[in-house]
Amino acid sequence: MELLTPMNSIIFWIITSLVVIILPLFCLISIFKNDFPKNIKLIWVIIVIFIPIFGSFLYLIFGLKQRISK
Repeated sequence: MELLTPMNSIIFWIITSLVVIILPLFCLISIFKNDFPKNIKLIWVIIVIFIPIFGSFLYLIFGLKQRISK
Protein backbone atom coordinates (compact mmCIF):
# COMPACT_ATOMS: atom_id res chain seq x y z
CA MET A 1 0.00 0.00 0.00
CA GLU A 2 1.49 3.31 -1.06
CA LEU A 3 0.83 6.45 0.93
CA LEU A 4 1.75 8.86 -1.84
CA THR A 5 -0.69 7.95 -4.55
CA PRO A 6 -1.75 10.80 -6.83
CA MET A 7 -5.19 10.99 -5.19
CA ASN A 8 -3.72 11.19 -1.66
CA SER A 9 -1.35 13.88 -2.82
CA ILE A 10 -4.20 15.96 -4.26
CA ILE A 11 -6.24 15.59 -1.07
CA PHE A 12 -3.22 16.58 1.02
CA TRP A 13 -2.65 19.75 -1.01
CA ILE A 14 -6.34 20.69 -0.96
CA ILE A 15 -6.48 20.39 2.84
CA THR A 16 -3.20 22.26 3.23
CA SER A 17 -4.41 25.05 0.94
CA LEU A 18 -7.66 25.38 2.85
CA VAL A 19 -5.81 25.62 6.16
CA VAL A 20 -3.47 28.27 4.76
CA ILE A 21 -6.44 30.33 3.56
CA ILE A 22 -9.12 29.68 6.19
CA LEU A 23 -7.05 29.82 9.40
CA PRO A 24 -5.72 33.37 8.87
CA LEU A 25 -9.13 34.48 7.60
CA PHE A 26 -10.79 33.13 10.75
CA CYS A 27 -8.21 34.90 12.91
CA LEU A 28 -8.61 38.21 11.09
CA ILE A 29 -12.40 38.06 11.47
CA SER A 30 -11.97 37.32 15.16
CA ILE A 31 -9.53 40.21 15.57
CA PHE A 32 -11.87 42.71 13.88
CA LYS A 33 -14.93 41.54 15.83
CA ASN A 34 -13.33 41.91 19.27
CA ASP A 35 -11.91 44.81 21.24
CA PHE A 36 -8.29 44.87 22.35
CA PRO A 37 -6.44 47.29 24.62
CA LYS A 38 -4.55 50.16 22.94
CA ASN A 39 -3.00 49.28 19.55
CA ILE A 40 -2.89 45.52 20.10
CA LYS A 41 -5.51 44.97 17.38
CA LEU A 42 -3.26 46.58 14.75
CA ILE A 43 -0.29 44.51 15.89
CA TRP A 44 -2.27 41.25 15.62
CA VAL A 45 -3.55 42.16 12.15
CA ILE A 46 0.01 42.84 10.95
CA ILE A 47 1.30 39.58 12.46
CA VAL A 48 -1.48 37.47 10.92
CA ILE A 49 -1.16 39.10 7.50
CA PHE A 50 2.64 38.93 7.20
CA ILE A 51 3.20 35.50 8.78
CA PRO A 52 -0.18 33.81 8.18
CA ILE A 53 0.19 30.31 9.60
CA PHE A 54 2.60 31.01 12.47
CA GLY A 55 0.87 34.32 13.24
CA SER A 56 -2.52 32.64 13.30
CA PHE A 57 -1.32 30.04 15.76
CA LEU A 58 0.23 32.77 17.90
CA TYR A 59 -3.07 34.65 17.87
CA LEU A 60 -5.02 31.54 18.84
CA ILE A 61 -2.62 30.83 21.70
CA PHE A 62 -1.96 34.34 23.05
CA GLY A 63 -4.32 36.80 21.33
CA LEU A 64 -7.59 35.29 22.44
CA LYS A 65 -6.54 35.90 26.07
CA GLN A 66 -5.89 39.60 25.38
CA ARG A 67 -9.42 40.39 24.22
CA ILE A 68 -11.54 42.77 26.26
CA SER A 69 -14.79 41.06 27.15
CA LYS A 70 -17.90 43.21 26.87
